[in-house]
Amino acid sequence: MAELAYKRVLLKLSGEALAGKQGFGLDFDVIGRLADELKGIRELGVSLGLVVGGGNVMRGTVASQHGMDRVSADYMGMLATVINALAMQDVLEKRDVETRVMTAIRMDELAEPYIRRRAQRHFEKGRVVLFGAGTGNPYFSTDTAAVLRGLEIEADVIIKATTVDGVYTEDPKVNPDAEFIPELSFQEAIVKGIQVMDANAFGLCKENGLPIVVMNVNQPGAVAKVVQGERVGTLVK
Repeated sequence: MAELAYKRVLLKLSGEALAGKQGFGLDFDVIGRLADELKGIRELGVSLGLVVGGGNVMRGTVASQHGMDRVSADYMGMLATVINALAMQDVLEKRDVETRVMTAIRMDELAEPYIRRRAQRHFEKGRVVLFGAGTGNPYFSTDTAAVLRGLEIEADVIIKATTVDGVYTEDPKVNPDAEFIPELSFQEAIVKGIQVMDANAFGLCKENGLPIVVMNVNQPGAVAKVVQGERVGTLVK
């Protein structure tokens, strides 16, 4: 078995990543490719937790900007993350990867309620655990949910899977001359004003010394390289 730099990982996957090039909804070719990668990571012996955003279905902050009540909009966004978690679960289990979906809002017909000890037990049994419905509270992002779950399950690292290769001095999609940053400290990220994650999530990582790797989810094999200690994307520690 390969030597692992990180034995327990919390992977934060954006909802947009599941939409592929269409930009909304679910692209099952993309989800299938991701599931193949996650299966490979699990076979390396990694304990894997997954938090998926909901932006491909419903983004609460955007809906609230259009006049919807913010709390209602955020709860709709949480339901969107459950849709994505169930989709990922189905595709993973078709590949013989045993999973559990756990939600911060009770949905007993669909998934288990999130209970930390039960989640730990699932990891002990080798299951991939998908955490849905964010923190269960409005005004908190799925970034914050990912870090919170990562801390609770004692993850060794948060891997934030994005559509860019890591952290840059500016948005590389806007400025092609933006400079790539392979590694930086939490303090450097604060001083330079680099938006690795939202402030709540980033603050939790900094306070608890939980490293973050920001990498491109569309780069085949990237997550497996990260867990084996190869330098991929940007490491924030």
